Order: sequence, then C-alpha cells, then structure tokens
Amino acid sequence: MGRRAALATLLVSTIVAVAAPASGAAMLVPVARWTMDERRDARVMIDSSGHGLDGSIGSEVHTGTFVNGSTGYRFDRLQPDTPPPHPGHVVTVPDSSALDPGNRDYVVTVRLRTTHKFGNIVQKGQATAAGGNFKLQIPSGRVECLFRGSRTTLMVSATRRINDGWWHTVQCERSADGVTLRIDGTFEARARGWTGTIANSWPVSIGGKTRCDQVDVGCDYYAGDIDRISIDVR
Repeated sequence: MGRRAALATLLVSTIVAVAAPASGAAMLVPVARWTMDERRDARVMIDSSGHGLDGSIGSEVHTGTFVNGSTGYRFDRLQPDTPPPHPGHVVTVPDSSALDPGNRDYVVTVRLRTTHKFGNIVQKGQATAAGGNFKLQIPSGRVECLFRGSRTTLMVSATRRINDGWWHTVQCERSADGVTLRIDGTFEARARGWTGTIANSWPVSIGGKTRCDQVDVGCDYYAGDIDRISIDVR
C-alpha cells in the first residue's frame, strides 16, 4: 500500500472511531412527548410523538399557564390527606403496554417549577399495583424517583431541593445497571441493581394518584407547574 493510501485509510478509520457512539450510550427512542402547551381550558393533552398516547386533563388543572418564559399546566395546592379526593386535579393517560417500562432502559424526563414540597409528579401504578410501578415525587422539595419491579424496588433521592420557583429539568432512568437521577443535566444519585420487569394495567397519572380517598390512601397531590413530560427508551 502506498503512503498516501495508508494515510487515507488511517484518516477514515479515525473518523469512524470518533463518530461511533460509546458503549451504553444508545440513542433515546421516544415513547410519548407531552409538551403541555395546550390553550386555556383544554381538556386533552396531546402526545406529539405521533404514537397517539393522548391524555385527559382534569377539570381543576389550569392549562395555558405562562410563567418565566414557558407555557404549561398549573396544579393548585391542596391540603395533604384531607378529604374529599379531587380527581379533577390529575391528568391521566390510558394504560398502554408502550408506557410500561417492561425490561427496557426507560427514561422519564420532566420540566417543572414549584415552591411547594409535597406531591407525586408522574407515575404509572401505585404501591400495591400488580406488575410493579414507577413514580417521581418531591417530598421536602427534593425529587425522588422509584421503580418497583418483579425482583426489587430501587429509589434515588436528590441531594438538593428544587422548590425554589425556578424551572428545573428532572430525568430519571431505569436500566439494567440501576436507577439514575439527573437534575438540569447534572448527576444527582444512583441506586445500583436490577428491578426486574415492570408492567401493569394502570394509567399514567400526572399530579397525583388516581385511586385514593384521602383517608386510608392519600392522593399525594402535586402543587406547582409542569412544562413538559417525555418518556423514552434506549
């Protein structure tokens, strides 16, 4: 091989090596994209991924709310564990196997803003649901992310509070290695292990629980704004 040909081969090999994705860095594939930019008084949350996973917006959820440069949904504060329940406080997306983590690397991303310190942000299933469940919640202003599967439950908690009134992007990922939490693109926490399969027949609920009575089962209603939610798999 001539010198020029050898240099050309080396150059091409170098470009391919640089362009190839690192091991474990597979691309995200969208399952659902809820941008939450519907007009005021809208009652359908549109899935912009093209998969048709639209949601039903409760009558107490304020859509078309503009704050700090972003439009989203506002969830009023409700007194914790105080009857009656408020089903209109919650946004629900009907059950679909596409929304179950299953055995996949599963990523939930939420952009939110709050000054409060309580409530479930988004979940599929509850603590006793057959098939497991996942949820993001914000006790004491610190985000927690939980995945309960056929083998074990893993939960991670943020080290810092984000109930400061500013927009924050929270990302929680369940993979074969464990559960990882990131806030505003920065690593926060990781719990190592494998949860096992997660697949239930529950809807995705945003802003609180769907099966609760505020007496025996608290509804854990979220208070604050949510700009968007996405679910992806790798």
